[in-house]
Amino acid sequence: MIALGFSVDVGFVSITIAVILALVSPKAQKGAVNKISWSTVLLICGMLTFVGVLEEAGTIEYVSDGVAQLGMPLLAALLICYIGAVVSAFASSTAILAALIPLAVPFLATGEIGAVGVICALAVASTIVDVSPFSTNGALVLANAPEEVNKEKFYKQILGYSGIVVVAGPAIAWLILVVPGWL
Repeated sequence: MIALGFSVDVGFVSITIAVILALVSPKAQKGAVNKISWSTVLLICGMLTFVGVLEEAGTIEYVSDGVAQLGMPLLAALLICYIGAVVSAFASSTAILAALIPLAVPFLATGEIGAVGVICALAVASTIVDVSPFSTNGALVLANAPEEVNKEKFYKQILGYSGIVVVAGPAIAWLILVVPGWL
């Protein structure tokens, strides 16, 4: 409410509320810090930093521009879906969509393929990979697994599943939403 109503950073509001709660009731907060999965926090921060560096260096834009200049809109759409999926497996899906949709505009402007289908396929390809243990959602699932679950085995299972999703998801979204040309 504070973040939305007064345009204050969400992280700052969260930390402020945590400090106030810790000051008001220090005994109730005593075990909270010990239950934080610090390895997950470091993983998420590291991956966000890595993707931020890639974006700042222009890597994502460079690759997407190269794809858009292929001259084959169907192939370009498939490759942009894969770029969205691979990068999103390590970062925020919303941020990736915001970066890739404008980059798809040059080949969408030709009118050879449906813009709605490409955007929908890109959205599906970029969000279906959120099961990756390197993405925010996947890391949170891993961190909040029940204590009786073997975390290393569970990590390998999610990693294997996310690999399958990264390979198959974009192709399926492309085949259903772009190739038929119905959107």
